[in-house]
Amino acid sequence: MPANPNPNQRTRISRRGLLRTLGTGAAAALAAGCGVPAAYVAPSDRARSDLSATDKRLTWANWPLYIDTDDEDESRRPTLDAFEKRTGIQVTYTEEINDNDEFFGKVSPSLMNHQETGRDLMVISDWMCARFVRLGWVQEMDRSRQPNVTKYLDPQLRSPAFDPGRGHTVPWQSGITGIAYNRRKVGREIRHVSDLWADDLKGRVTLLSGLDEAFALLMQGNGVDITKWTAEDFHTMCEQVEKLVRTDHIRRFTGNDYIKDLSSGDVLACQAYSGDVIQLQADDPDIEFVVPEEGAELWSESLMIPNLARHKANAEKLVDYYYEPSVAAELAAWVNYVCPVPAAQDILASAKDEDTAALAEDPLIFPDSAMRKRLAIARDITSKERTDFAKRWNAIAGL
Repeated sequence: MPANPNPNQRTRISRRGLLRTLGTGAAAALAAGCGVPAAYVAPSDRARSDLSATDKRLTWANWPLYIDTDDEDESRRPTLDAFEKRTGIQVTYTEEINDNDEFFGKVSPSLMNHQETGRDLMVISDWMCARFVRLGWVQEMDRSRQPNVTKYLDPQLRSPAFDPGRGHTVPWQSGITGIAYNRRKVGREIRHVSDLWADDLKGRVTLLSGLDEAFALLMQGNGVDITKWTAEDFHTMCEQVEKLVRTDHIRRFTGNDYIKDLSSGDVLACQAYSGDVIQLQADDPDIEFVVPEEGAELWSESLMIPNLARHKANAEKLVDYYYEPSVAAELAAWVNYVCPVPAAQDILASAKDEDTAALAEDPLIFPDSAMRKRLAIARDITSKERTDFAKRWNAIAGL
């Protein structure tokens, strides 16, 4: 374990929170993301000669603040350093992904033109992973090289609709989009999405601004099965939100701003990410996170190997390393999102440090069975749907 993994003793902005300050991506990238048939790459054209056996290195693109760092020296990443020492593989780790659409725009010219991206491994949100998988821009991983992934990957994350069996993607971390609120100031429990629309919360509620981040929970509030939602479900949800905007019930649509608003008391309840709330609770125990009775969205950000990567086997080895329960536990103690390796819970529970051991009982890192029954992975928005749906949602959210 890191010397000081307890989030209560660390001062840092949340990773997902930071990203919301960086914009939603260029319009051109979003348009490109709709995909055209000519951009598709056939399976036979995705691989290039793998240099892993003789060239012990790889390049990994990730988001900021999404890996453990040493408390005394933030340039050190203990789990990654241990991998390099064990395997002799040198990892060039770049925190270059600030926005899914922006990153899509950065690498898509190479991928659609059958060129190397210069990266062997990358982490993006599953809704964007779906786009890469549909376009044939990522390689299938060799599970014979990944016994830990095979054994320890959370069963609830094993087979999303866009990648059955997770052949092309492996979750790096997961999280829940639910409701955060100040229990003391609200004066009662919030148990349903509809509780956000109570008259006494008018003007004190915020929703997430991003379409892919916001829509699923709002549909669940209507009793929709988000694994197979329809266009009618989407437009019904939009009509409801439009009315709430017209009546000034919704204060505004936010990125990570809800963290500040909830802390200050300007907002009493909001759509929120589980990992952010763990950190908010360290400063204010009155802040609570709710998985509504109707359910909440379980999402992931996943590792993928892009086409023509020259160090595929090295990348597969690194992915499998992070699925060792002890390594996954060390990472979970730092990032505080839902751990995709349930077996890491026992490792944390046995930690000598009380604060670290307490993380094993946090349902926002290791959801219990009751919570899991209310979690679902949303069907992603297809390329045909995206343009019209994004246009309508962005008009509502003022984007």
